[in-house]
Amino acid sequence: MRYRWSFIFLSLFLFSFGTFGRTSDAQERAGTNTTPPIPHVKQIHLKHILVVGQTKGFEHDSVSAAMAAIYSMGHDSGLWDATLRTDTELLTKKDLGRNAKNLSYFDAIVFTSTTGELDLDQSQKEDMMSSIKVDGKGFVGIHAALDTNYTWPEYGEMIGGWFDQHPWSTFNAPIINEDPDFPAVRHLPKAFLKYDEIYQPKEWSRDKVHVLLSLDPNKLDYANNSRIHRADHDFAVAWSKMYGNGRVFYSTLGHTEDAWEDPDIRKMYFEAIKWALGLTEGSTAPHARPVTSGQTP
Repeated sequence: MRYRWSFIFLSLFLFSFGTFGRTSDAQERAGTNTTPPIPHVKQIHLKHILVVGQTKGFEHDSVSAAMAAIYSMGHDSGLWDATLRTDTELLTKKDLGRNAKNLSYFDAIVFTSTTGELDLDQSQKEDMMSSIKVDGKGFVGIHAALDTNYTWPEYGEMIGGWFDQHPWSTFNAPIINEDPDFPAVRHLPKAFLKYDEIYQPKEWSRDKVHVLLSLDPNKLDYANNSRIHRADHDFAVAWSKMYGNGRVFYSTLGHTEDAWEDPDIRKMYFEAIKWALGLTEGSTAPHARPVTSGQTP
């Protein structure tokens, strides 16, 4: 009798163990295991960029959209991490402490429609320019980055000029792609339309930059427009240039919030940042203005 009860208990034990094992296996297969997952290791990005969106003049609604787009581009591609700031504190080579980064940490600077005279003291201005000109950091200016720092001559020299009105405000701009080989505009057709606000630059010359995109002078309305100041009707939309050792890219595109939902605009700036970081190659050599149909050379 004693052996029979032992056999019964042993059978029950083995049955319970088998049931538990089968249940656990089934739970794991069903993905119901309650063991918490191991946290992901933080992704190591290739580069670091500082995105500045300070506005001391006109405030564009698209600043936040631009900053968010640049952050997500780097995060999704794994090519860079972006530090987003609406102040200028990090534009310095000084040790700020507090785990704060400075220009020595960043590989490129992006100005997202900054306006007016930014909060920069003389030492910050010198540090920013030396980081580009001497250290070879990249710089990307978006739209109103041309409407910034009018009292800082070296800034205008670095970026290529300053804002001087937008003669047609926001309109369907007829754009010519002057360098289809450049990575930031390679995806764009030879001629196309974009609904955006195109700046007219002053103290700007195509002899000092490599024009990538420009307005088609034969498709513009010049009648009764007092805001047109360029007698040559040469309105650049995007350009690249060198400033010492640093790569500089600027485009007037990106005025509207909707522009940052446009795959063409997002890809242009994505590739522009890659180029400014030295991850791709593209010309910065000035070239003659192309002759378009109906234009007198």
